[in-house]
Amino acid sequence: MEITVYGPLRAATGGKRVDVEFDGGTVAEALEALIEAYPRTKPHLVDDDGAFESSVRVSIDGESAALEDTCSADATIGVHPAMRGG
Repeated sequence: MEITVYGPLRAATGGKRVDVEFDGGTVAEALEALIEAYPRTKPHLVDDDGAFESSVRVSIDGESAALEDTCSADATIGVHPAMRGG
């Protein structure tokens, strides 16, 4: 699966686009695969309680997606990390 990352996730992955092994499932499972492949992304996506940050935004093939939405293995997803500060 090809994942495009934004903001500080680029430093955590080493690039704007990364390939992650993913057999399909939910958006949340795709994010878990990203974290497994690139552990430095975890602080940008997961809160202290282990849940995905509510401000993380994901798109599948250019369309906004929720964590529980289905995501195929050949989808292209975009991940915008949690916003910090104020």
